[in-house]
Order: sequence, then C-alpha cells, then structure tokens
Amino acid sequence: MARTDNDSWDLASSVGATATAVAASRAVASQGPDALLDDPYAEPLVRAVGLDEFVRVVNGESFKADDPVMTRRAMSEQIAVRTRFFDDFFSVASEAGIRQAVILAAGLDTRAYRLSWPANTDVYEVDQPEVIAFKTATLDELGAAPKAQRKTVAIDLRDDWPSALRAAGFDSAQPTAWIAEGLLPYLPPDAQDRLFDHVTALSAAGSRLATEHMDTTNLPADWADRISDRWRRAGSDINLSDLFYAGERNEARNYLSSHGWQVAVYSTKALYDGHGFALPDDELVRIMGDSGYLTATLQGA
Repeated sequence: MARTDNDSWDLASSVGATATAVAASRAVASQGPDALLDDPYAEPLVRAVGLDEFVRVVNGESFKADDPVMTRRAMSEQIAVRTRFFDDFFSVASEAGIRQAVILAAGLDTRAYRLSWPANTDVYEVDQPEVIAFKTATLDELGAAPKAQRKTVAIDLRDDWPSALRAAGFDSAQPTAWIAEGLLPYLPPDAQDRLFDHVTALSAAGSRLATEHMDTTNLPADWADRISDRWRRAGSDINLSDLFYAGERNEARNYLSSHGWQVAVYSTKALYDGHGFALPDDELVRIMGDSGYLTATLQGA
C-alpha cells in the first residue's frame, strides 16, 4: 500500500517491516562459526515480531544460489558492511569524547545493548511509540541490559520530535553523534530537508552525523521497482517502491555541506574492499553507482 501523510505501522507492516527485514539480515550475519556480526538480540526480536517471511530468512530458507546477492554469504557481507559502518561511527565519536548519541527511526536497532559505550553516555532512541514499546518489552523479557544510559523518545518523526528529545534530557549544548540508518528514502523530499534542519539546529559544534549517501547521477527511473522485484524474488510481500517517496530531492552530501557540515562520502565498493569482501557483480549493484554512506561533522561558528 502506498504511503500517505498520516499513515501508521508496526514492525510487521509498511515501513516498520523493513526494520524487521534489516534485523533478520543481522541475525543471519550473526549465525555460525563464520559470523560477520555479533548481534545476539536480532534473531529473538525477529521471531517475536513473527512475520513469516523474515522468520524464514532467519531459518535460512530464503537464500537463492543462482542470485549473486541472495546467498547467505552475500547477504551477510552486505549487512555487515552497513552495520559495521554505523557501529564504527559511534566508536570513533566516543573516542573523540562525545557522550550523547541519537538513533533516529531506531526500529530494532540494538546498539544501546551490544556496543561498548564509555561511562556516562546517553543513547536516545527515537521512533513510534508502538515500536519503542515492543522492542523494550521484548529485550526486557530476554534479560538484556543496555550498556549505555538508554533513553527512549516515543514519537513519530513527523511530529515535534525535537521538543520530545529535549524533554527526555537531550542537551543541545553538548556535541552529539547522530545516525539516520535506512531512513532517508522513506521520507518525502521536503521532510528529509526538515530532518537535517532539525539535526543542525539541535547540534553543537563538533557534532557528527552518519547516514546513507545515494548517488542519483545515473539511477534509472525504475530503480525502486527493481529493488522491489529483488525483494519479491526473495519471498517478501513488501513492495518497497510503494514505501519510497518519489520526487526530486536534495542530495544529502550537498545539503549538509551548505548548512555548515564537513562531509565525507564512502562508496559501497570502498567499504567492501576495506572489509576484504568482493562487491557482487550484479546489475542492481552496478546501477547504484557510487552510492554508499557518509559522515558529517558540524563546523564551529
């Protein structure tokens, strides 16, 4: 079902189901003696959501030997590159003395529980109330304890989340490490700009941001449909092209640069190479060009 301005979801529907899909990939990458990740909470969270298509992924029933990006190893490498990028971002920010982190659209992110945070670090998780409540209750039942001072901000990003963040104890006078992982395509173009505007307004000099970078230079008009087709062939009922917002949007790199951030972009190929992985020789991978990830640091006045 296509997105609407006031739509809602849980972790088994619409945009929420994509968070479960990502958690399923992390669960697979955390399995076995050759595991590329260590996320012990991903699998029980996926099973608690109970969406059959992603339970099958966790059970190893959705891999396709004839598809170069749908094998267990290829899927594990892809999510390892993504997950390690944001994990490392937080680690580097912590080493630089930043003690305040914000995870926007946190979904089933478990970094507050599985990363080694310095003492007195506050990790704010922002997401819809139902999502926050489900994850918190499930992890409590597992006996999981956060390794930072986890502070939840149960609010839709379409609402006044900056005020809710401050009400939860956020200090805009202190440098912050922000991540927006797997979020931007699900925002209307103007909402993406507003998100960056809010982050900028809430950030002290030296704050850092990490998110995806999409190189739109050579993307075909049907790129979202091609991604959706890949998901369908993997057994998913989610039509991603219905969830993405179309329309011309500002490239994150350029928008942030024009608002006082110093930006560094990392192509997917460079990150694969850095981990000793070979980028799959696949049409969909090729058309994405130099899309990858970016980090940004807010400069002083």
